[in-house]
Amino acid sequence: MILHVLPGDSLVKEFQTADIDGNVVVCRECLVVGDVSGNTLAEFWDRRANFVAIDYAGDPIEYQENVAYELERLIGLSADDEVNLWFEYELFCQVNMWFCLDLIKDGQASVFRVEPMNASPDDVWKGFGSLGADDLANCFEARTKFSAEDIETGSRLWHAFRNRDAEELKRLSEFRSPCFPFLKEVCEAAAEIESKPSEIVRELKVLGYKDFDKLFPEFQKRAGVYGFGDLQVERLMEAV
Repeated sequence: MILHVLPGDSLVKEFQTADIDGNVVVCRECLVVGDVSGNTLAEFWDRRANFVAIDYAGDPIEYQENVAYELERLIGLSADDEVNLWFEYELFCQVNMWFCLDLIKDGQASVFRVEPMNASPDDVWKGFGSLGADDLANCFEARTKFSAEDIETGSRLWHAFRNRDAEELKRLSEFRSPCFPFLKEVCEAAAEIESKPSEIVRELKVLGYKDFDKLFPEFQKRAGVYGFGDLQVERLMEAV
């Protein structure tokens, strides 16, 4: 079985036109924000469902069906299976990828990283959004295989992030692998996630960016590494 883990529903249609063999798993999470605690996976899902219900008016049952059960397809895969993780470079996507690696690590599947290609330095945090079917096929052809050490490091990154362990994130940021480009920048952002995004929003408000439509693009320019979407920035504006 070949699985392609896509970073959201927005990529599914274009991916399907690329005629790449395999089944799609959609990652519909935003683990970069909200409660990521829980001693068991079931408890973790319950707390995520509760967070989504409170902050985004989501339905807990739909969360279990469309998010939790979808990602649990990555657990217990065999040596005949293959997983392709289509994740972008910014923290939003990286945290989701780290979590997926944590789910995968006790299985035996071959795991590959598929990343956006040919982005200019100014667009590196924008990901797959502007790519067409041929571009996605090229990204797949250039995929990189995760080593066992890469997968274990991804799992450690996830646990360091969920525990808000800045020292461990700093240590892991020195890990070098083609599967983890921009790791240093992303880990630095992860270590400051409780303060830096709010500081940037506060600074922008002081500079006169009061309306969301004006503040959001400026936030993206200054804090693109976080990969926050409109919902996350709206929450920051409400809190600051």
